[in-house]
Amino acid sequence: MKRNIFLATLLLTLAAVASAQTHPACTCSVAKLAGEWAYTMTGTVITPNGPVPVMAISRSTIDAEGNVSSKQTSSTGGVISEWNTVKGTVTVNSDCTGTKTVMVYDSNGNLLRTVTEDLVIDDHAREIRAIVTSLVLPNGTSVPTIITITERKLFQ
Repeated sequence: MKRNIFLATLLLTLAAVASAQTHPACTCSVAKLAGEWAYTMTGTVITPNGPVPVMAISRSTIDAEGNVSSKQTSSTGGVISEWNTVKGTVTVNSDCTGTKTVMVYDSNGNLLRTVTEDLVIDDHAREIRAIVTSLVLPNGTSVPTIITITERKLFQ
């Protein structure tokens, strides 16, 4: 009987200790994002003539300081633009949210657009989910969008 009481007390104590342990807080940083990434962008831009579907793929690099660079191929309403240069920065909050702002250039170095995204870092900094919050043309025109982006780290 004493043995059963001892075992029951031990198990209850272990269970209480295990449940009292807290999970470490989510802490993200730009340094955790450093590496090679692949992304897919899908959505719609809203033009004066109506909605136009957009899609893009890219392989990008994020360095430990938050600099972003990539080459992007996109389709806007079926018009393909191959391997545009993308350069910008990403900021990360400790709660695994952040913002990315990039400039997209054509093969001649002409600015095509500036894009800002809100993002959430997922899966231990192996995935980023984002939504475009601003797309501005070089002449200052803001273009309404409904665009989401999923990025996946290529190498751990």
